[in-house]
Amino acid sequence: MNDGSIARVERAAAEAGLPIAVKRMGQSTRTAEEAAAQCGCGVDQIVKSLVFKGEGSGSLALFLLPGSSRLDVGKAAALFGEPLARAEPRYVRDATGFAIGGVSPLGHRIAMPVYADRRVLGHGIVWAAAGAHDAVFSAEPRALLDAAKAIVADLAVD
Repeated sequence: MNDGSIARVERAAAEAGLPIAVKRMGQSTRTAEEAAAQCGCGVDQIVKSLVFKGEGSGSLALFLLPGSSRLDVGKAAALFGEPLARAEPRYVRDATGFAIGGVSPLGHRIAMPVYADRRVLGHGIVWAAAGAHDAVFSAEPRALLDAAKAIVADLAVD
């Protein structure tokens, strides 16, 4: 599943005009702290991909945040238009094709809205998961958010 997931990320990036080079780190990049250590960057240069589900509709939404930030679920729900709950790991894997810890901003099996916290734009380069627990890629933040078709908003807990 991992190689297929990584290939899906690479295809989605290419289709969006985002040049990436996926790196297999050999050790886990599941958490922002692990990813930052593997990538040699600050924790906030890691883009976390969090999948939530609408409590009424069951529709999924992806939220992208800097590594040390926490999602303000109230702000996210207001933007999404309904109350949100964290999606179950198995549901995330089945719906997106990615296991928790490898969820990429790009290349999901299903279409879903993508929202990004404005703080992601505060770095020259950011790193994101590339479809596996040890796979990452770097990108210029604006190019990444454009490729993901992300709506930029204030989403983090202040």
